[in-house]
Amino acid sequence: MGQINGAETIAKAETKPRGKMIAYWSVTLLLVVALLLRGIGQLMQFGGNIELVTNLGYPLYILTILGIWKVLGAIALVIPGFPRLKEWVHAGIFFLMTGAALSHAHTLRPMSRKL
Repeated sequence: MGQINGAETIAKAETKPRGKMIAYWSVTLLLVVALLLRGIGQLMQFGGNIELVTNLGYPLYILTILGIWKVLGAIALVIPGFPRLKEWVHAGIFFLMTGAALSHAHTLRPMSRKL
C-alpha cells in the first residue's frame, strides 16, 4: 500500500497547475501571432516596411532576413519539445526588439549641425 501512495505523490508533483499552463500558452500564442504576422508582412513588404527600413538606413534585403527568422521562430515556439531551441528563439526576440528600439532611438536624435 505504501507504493501506491508514493506513486500518486510523484505523479501529482510532476503535473503543472492548469492556470499556469493556460497563462503560458496564452502569452506564447500572442507572441507567435505577432511574430508570424510581422514576419509575413516583412517578407511580402506590406505596409510601410520599405519606408521604415530605408528611413532607418538599412538595405531592403534586411526585410527578407528578418521575415524568415520571425516566421521560423514562431513555428519553433509552437512545436512541442525542443526547450533549448525555444530558449534561443526567446533570446533572438529579445535581441531583435532591443536592436529595433535602439535603431529607432538613434534616428530620433537631432542631427548635429556642421558650421
